[in-house]
Amino acid sequence: MSELIKKQLTDAKALMDRAIEHTDSEFLKIRAGKASPAMIEGVMVEYYGAPTPITSVASITSPDARTLTVQPWEKTMLGPIERGIMEANLGFNPQNDGIVIRINVPPLTEERRRDLVKRVKAEAENGKITLRNIRKDANEKIKKMKGESVSEDEIKVGEADVQKLVDSYIIKIDQLTAIKEKDIMTV
Repeated sequence: MSELIKKQLTDAKALMDRAIEHTDSEFLKIRAGKASPAMIEGVMVEYYGAPTPITSVASITSPDARTLTVQPWEKTMLGPIERGIMEANLGFNPQNDGIVIRINVPPLTEERRRDLVKRVKAEAENGKITLRNIRKDANEKIKKMKGESVSEDEIKVGEADVQKLVDSYIIKIDQLTAIKEKDIMTV
């Protein structure tokens, strides 16, 4: 196989690794019954007039399976953090005690669990779409090599290798999805 095609495969593999990491990080944001700081890491808060990620203005910990605590680095940020959590519409009711914000994570109902599984499946599908787009781009680049001392057969082999790579990564997404679904549906 030509070096040009090998480079394309390496580039595609790197992009697919990032797609898997992104999908996994999106799964972490979907709650699975136990409290996890990742559940609110995407919350934006007003910090001196600018929307800022909550992780930039406070530390988030999970002292037990049903509680999150948010410790702001500046006491004046308690109100904006509380407002940001409420506005994020995550279904949490933050309690501000003047020092930290506590969030009690309620147990999931069966209906809520099903909704979360639907979200997981949607995120998985987004990951698969990303993989397919990477495949399409890689195949187009491989086809453009036809005139650059790369034979038809090498191009066909390169495209087949890209497809094998995509198939293996789709299996990885399916495995991550199954693990997350099991985690959500476990009471």
